[in-house]
Amino acid sequence: MQVILLQRVAKLGQMGEVVTVKDGYARNFLLPQGKALRANEANIKSFEARKAQLEADNLETKKEAEAVAAKLDGQVFVVIRSASDAGALYGSVTNRDAADAATEAGFTLSRSQVTLDRPIKDLGMHTVSVVLHPEVVVKVKLNVARSVEEAELQASGKSIQELAAEAEAAAEFEIAELFDDIGGAASEE
Repeated sequence: MQVILLQRVAKLGQMGEVVTVKDGYARNFLLPQGKALRANEANIKSFEARKAQLEADNLETKKEAEAVAAKLDGQVFVVIRSASDAGALYGSVTNRDAADAATEAGFTLSRSQVTLDRPIKDLGMHTVSVVLHPEVVVKVKLNVARSVEEAELQASGKSIQELAAEAEAAAEFEIAELFDDIGGAASEE
């Protein structure tokens, strides 16, 4: 099916282009969301008449998105989840969790604006993309931790695995010292 794009659509085209897409994609996504019109004579004439207004609206929303992007870019949001000692989450962090964390911090994001490159299934710092406008994308970080204290440690640059290894090494050192003390006491007798 041929459609006229009313806004920029990633991996498809710019506003005003006539592109050929699969029927289901057009009927179920592009047309209902107002991102495109069927490419027939009447719609092409209608689009040409409205093109200046659509471009002005697009420019205005892009400027608003860039203003929000300036505040949002580089932000770190904390997500508290339960996890195993090895750092594997019981479940995963989704785009909804990221949007909720941003909303709690005072930003207005919907879950459809957050895109995850891959599912987040372990503790640590993770980079997430936020699409504020088809032409404005920013990166934010999610600090996934078991507690607020752990999140602060991760923010300072230490990973949970490093902390666990340090604690284990310290415990082994104390045990070794204890056995050395016991061994020294036994040889004195």
